[in-house]
Amino acid sequence: MLNQFFADDTMLYSQSVTGWEEAVDLVTQPLLSRGTIRPQYVDAIKKSISSPGGTYIDLGYGIALAHARPEMGVVTTLLAVLHVSQPFLLADSPEHRITTLFCLAAESNERHLELMKELASLLSNARWRQQLESVSNEEELRCVFTGEEDNS
Repeated sequence: MLNQFFADDTMLYSQSVTGWEEAVDLVTQPLLSRGTIRPQYVDAIKKSISSPGGTYIDLGYGIALAHARPEMGVVTTLLAVLHVSQPFLLADSPEHRITTLFCLAAESNERHLELMKELASLLSNARWRQQLESVSNEEELRCVFTGEEDNS
């Protein structure tokens, strides 16, 4: 399951963000703090999103996958996720309203494909997407990925 690629501090919740750049900064911060990625990886993600066609990371259902090539600054494989209650516009595009932003840091193309396969499996599950959309705090977000009950 995908939750094996997360650390405790890489599942984040915020009521809102000021825009897609803040969302990228928030979702990449725990990866930077852990030394999983280098600052140039964040720069590469932002450059990719702001470039023409940068909204290709929109996977549908209000979910986007921020990533760049491993050689752009990935040290080890790890995922981070940010869920917000108020959607933000990916690349400032009204057609791309996002509530969940993953950051994929994969140290190799093989790990990248493995993570993408796991994520695709979750995205194809309508019940899981519904649970994700109803999240209102970090504990609930963690429970969506672990399948555990929220005891709060």
